[in-house]
Amino acid sequence: MSLAMNIVEIATQNGLAENAGKINMVELEIGSLAGVMVEALTFCFEAATKGTLAEGAALQINDVQAKAKCTKCGTLFFIQSHFDDCPDCGNPAAEIIQGMDLKIISITVDE
Repeated sequence: MSLAMNIVEIATQNGLAENAGKINMVELEIGSLAGVMVEALTFCFEAATKGTLAEGAALQINDVQAKAKCTKCGTLFFIQSHFDDCPDCGNPAAEIIQGMDLKIISITVDE
């Protein structure tokens, strides 16, 4: 719930800064390794918007697949977990370069 409340707070602050009358949509990017349960976030977002500038706003979520770079051979590859080995050389050590973040991409408002 706190994650949804933080998203609504950030969206509301930005909406107020732009003199918005209403927030219509909040667009997020969520990495596959961000540890976010999308169904729970969607449910909590709706509850967190009650009585705010974002009440009734849509929540658009764009999934970002995690990607890593092998520390041995430099191969870039998509991963399902933190423990995936490099598909080219089998090295178990990789630097995760994408897919661990949650980002607010856009906030759509009415003036």
